[in-house]
Amino acid sequence: MQKLKRDKLWTSDFILVILTNFTMALSMYLLIVTMANYATDTFGSSTSMAGLASSIFILGAVFSRLWAGKAIERIGSKKMLMYGIVFSIISISLYFVANNIYFFLLVRVLHGIGMGISTTGAGTIVAQIIPRTRSGEGISYYSMGMVLTTAIGPLIGIFLMENVSYLSLFIFSIIAGIVSLFVAIPLKAPKMEVPEAEEVPVEARKRFRLSNYLEANALPIAFVTLIVSVAYSGILSFITSFSEEVDLVKAGSFYFLVYAITIIISRPFTGKLMDRRGANMVTYPALILFAIGMFLLSQSTTAFLLLLAAGINGLGYGNFQSIAQALAIKLTPNHRLGLANSTYFIFLDIGLGLGPFVFGFVVPYVGFKGLYLILTGVVVIGLVAYHFLYGSKERQLLHRPQ
Repeated sequence: MQKLKRDKLWTSDFILVILTNFTMALSMYLLIVTMANYATDTFGSSTSMAGLASSIFILGAVFSRLWAGKAIERIGSKKMLMYGIVFSIISISLYFVANNIYFFLLVRVLHGIGMGISTTGAGTIVAQIIPRTRSGEGISYYSMGMVLTTAIGPLIGIFLMENVSYLSLFIFSIIAGIVSLFVAIPLKAPKMEVPEAEEVPVEARKRFRLSNYLEANALPIAFVTLIVSVAYSGILSFITSFSEEVDLVKAGSFYFLVYAITIIISRPFTGKLMDRRGANMVTYPALILFAIGMFLLSQSTTAFLLLLAAGINGLGYGNFQSIAQALAIKLTPNHRLGLANSTYFIFLDIGLGLGPFVFGFVVPYVGFKGLYLILTGVVVIGLVAYHFLYGSKERQLLHRPQ
């Protein structure tokens, strides 16, 4: 009976942190897909400035994660989550008064800071309350909330933008933020206990040490995540333009819906498989599928092929993402889970933010089909990196003392 209690996953706190994460992410994703249009229509911004208005959000998230990962041991994961949500709500309210593009860009950075802090807190809480024996399954369920928002958020955002007004976007976003705050209030997070042998003197904390900002145990899988997320950013940023180029606009509008459905169906199984058989049993097939899906995308000339690529990429990248986060947690001591989460998300954000910037220079020379063919090779590089950084030594890494 004691084992059953220890391995219980679906607690009230687990459900609350999933709902908190979902509503927070919803307030973010409905703006990401609409802010470039808003900047162009409201401020008359150039295409490059409008693109910056959408992606500069990630800059704020990256810098805030560096601070949050370091400070979470001292502040606590629940307080970190609440501070982040409140900061996000205040930032969203500033959209209503942003009257020029530069003030608007500042607000986007501030919103990114709030989201970076809150998601670090939420990710650390979920890592604390998930049993280690069910980390793959737990992270799979937890991150499904984020996956749903990548499908639902853009649909809501585009609908409001086209049928209501830009103002309604900010109203919906701030309501979602307030809902997440109230959902998070009853959430209970375990206290972060630092072993006496691991305590760092105050003087040492004030000096710059890389270990104060990044978790070494999570770095290998975080680096693989950076490579693979660079490839995925090509889909996130250019699938709409690509579908227009190949005259598949209607099919392209369903891309992320099909992508999300395949993840929702597969993740409960892949998470359990990781817990029982190890990450390699999921990650190798996932990255191979992602490479196949990216290649099919580069060759898409029909709606069937485009949506088939969406489903395969959901099975591939969608499952890799949750397994990578679960590994970052599984390989890290309990008292450094905050740093492990922030390390993983920093590298993920860098990949998602760096990719579109670089690809903007590549597309004019190779086109979107050529880009996706190149990104097929990037996924293969990620597969090779995974093998050497983790896959070939999984047994030793998972059974070493922490």
